[in-house]
Amino acid sequence: MKAAVCYEFAKPLVVEEVDIDPPKKDEVKAKIAATAICHSDIHVCMGELGGKVPFIGGHESAGYVEEVGKDITSVKPGDPVVVSLIASCGKCVYCRTGRSHLCSYMWPLDRESRAHSKSGQDLPPLVRTGTFAEYAIVHESQVVKIPADMPMDCASLLACGVITGFGAVVNRAKVEVASSCVIIGTGGVGLNAIQGAAISGAYPIIAVDVLDSKLEASKTFGATHTVNAAKKDAVEAVREITGGAEYVFVTVGNADAILQGFGMLRPGGMTVVVGLPKATDTITLSPLMFIKDEKTLTASYMGSTELQTDIPKMVGLYRAGILKLDELITGRYPLEQINEAIDSVVKGKALRNVIMF
Repeated sequence: MKAAVCYEFAKPLVVEEVDIDPPKKDEVKAKIAATAICHSDIHVCMGELGGKVPFIGGHESAGYVEEVGKDITSVKPGDPVVVSLIASCGKCVYCRTGRSHLCSYMWPLDRESRAHSKSGQDLPPLVRTGTFAEYAIVHESQVVKIPADMPMDCASLLACGVITGFGAVVNRAKVEVASSCVIIGTGGVGLNAIQGAAISGAYPIIAVDVLDSKLEASKTFGATHTVNAAKKDAVEAVREITGGAEYVFVTVGNADAILQGFGMLRPGGMTVVVGLPKATDTITLSPLMFIKDEKTLTASYMGSTELQTDIPKMVGLYRAGILKLDELITGRYPLEQINEAIDSVVKGKALRNVIMF
């Protein structure tokens, strides 16, 4: 199969022929139809989150079941599926208490590789997924069957970007009707946080970014106000609109943005960190800011998503015309042009680019 391999951090991915093993027990081999470019992939490929090379990136995908391992009955060859990095064992304390996205099981795919270069070098899958490739081996729990008429490019977005932004609002913060919400960063994840706030009935919904083009796009997804942080003090602007926000979602991977978001809160407010900062980033806050005003600083991993139940709900919202997915896709590229697709995202020219197979 063809795959885009990261052999060196901060260097173009290498598209080449590689070998792939059959799925083992509890594993599924998926023929990938679409894989979106997520900023998390870019951060890892740039070496900003640590780790080792080589590896096959990609984790926001959809495709068709090609082959299943022993005893698998939840899906069968030919089934259309969303392929996500979220794996759940169903047995640990987190899975048993409705927090399967925090599953603590030590997965074989975190330690082993099913793909290998033609020279025999192991090519581990990023976050046990590795879908910058024509095929991927994942755990059974990482795939969710979807309707046959679901467009694969749109379905791929449900594997990460949509659930991460939407779920941070709906699942993690549980935003109430008429609550004031600020979303810092209006890329693919941020726009889905805006959608989550709009569907939850929040008001006002304030989008903060440094690009007017992205701020304009945010209105399509439900933003009621916009603030260009490059042109005015964003904290002051938010306070003028709200007097202090009840919820702030930081969807950019930037430590300064976290501090900025915390400064936008009213007493009793909550800042939710969604974007991934560099591994070396730190922030400093006085404990008195938490005690006196009862503010909350928390985070949301993968939208606190229960994959097997939340994905079907989102498919339903999309088919009902409530959840916007088509509007998130800026460009579609073949695997051979993956570096071009990544470059477009890095330069802020795309909401979501999708690799089509």
